Amino acid sequence: MLANPRAAQEAAVAVDSSALLQGQKAVAIRHNGSVYRLQATKLGKLILTK
Repeated sequence: MLANPRAAQEAAVAVDSSALLQGQKAVAIRHNGSVYRLQATKLGKLILTK
């Protein structure tokens, strides 16, 4: 059992990948001062790299 069920519920928010990619193959995401690349593969999978 989770110690804080509300925190777990907030962490489970889902964002559709099409909203992030907006028709592109890849998008840069800035997080805590670093830039990550989210890329969609030809097989429909996602790759996140730093």
